[in-house]
Amino acid sequence: MVRLITVEREFGSGGVDYARALADRLRWRLVDRCLVEEVAAKAGVSAQLAEECDEQLDPWYHRLGKAFWHGSVEALPDSEAEATMFDAERMAALQRERVLAEAKLGECVIVGRGAANILTTFPGSFHVFVFASPRRKIAWFRQRFPEKAEQAEEQIDAMDRRRAAYIRRFYDQDWADRRLFHLMMDSCMGEAAMLAATVAAAGLEDRVKA
Repeated sequence: MVRLITVEREFGSGGVDYARALADRLRWRLVDRCLVEEVAAKAGVSAQLAEECDEQLDPWYHRLGKAFWHGSVEALPDSEAEATMFDAERMAALQRERVLAEAKLGECVIVGRGAANILTTFPGSFHVFVFASPRRKIAWFRQRFPEKAEQAEEQIDAMDRRRAAYIRRFYDQDWADRRLFHLMMDSCMGEAAMLAATVAAAGLEDRVKA
């Protein structure tokens, strides 16, 4: 029995809107932005800092320098040391903890953050990847960010490369590896068709009718 669904998504594919609609359809929790807020609270850092580290990699010079200044914070109380050392690596570790905690509760739709990689063999998990044509993603970007319309293709490619690098760095897997997912969908098919396909593939028709 499927008890949770993860949604990985290309930038501009509409995957987040689909995930939200899916959670509403199933009457499950949507686990997305709340992961950033919960990690920030646990680490004792600002939501802005956590946001900056969300699905990101630390610069190479940060990783190099970390080896040198690590010892300088060892004498600090745990809470202060944690805040001082907060970076993308710490963010990823704390998000893994939260993703596992949410999975154990069940009845949730988890967006990104390597959830499909973390929960590959988790009982009752179902993994979805949402993609779209370049034309559709560019149109989405220009509608959402009209002030950056000329940068649409560049920004979309950069975000997808960052997400792929994040998965490679922390989970040593290919971001869009079809072997990770039960269902891969082109959002050009439309949200209604995507929802119907997901519910049917996951065997959750009774949940929708309940």
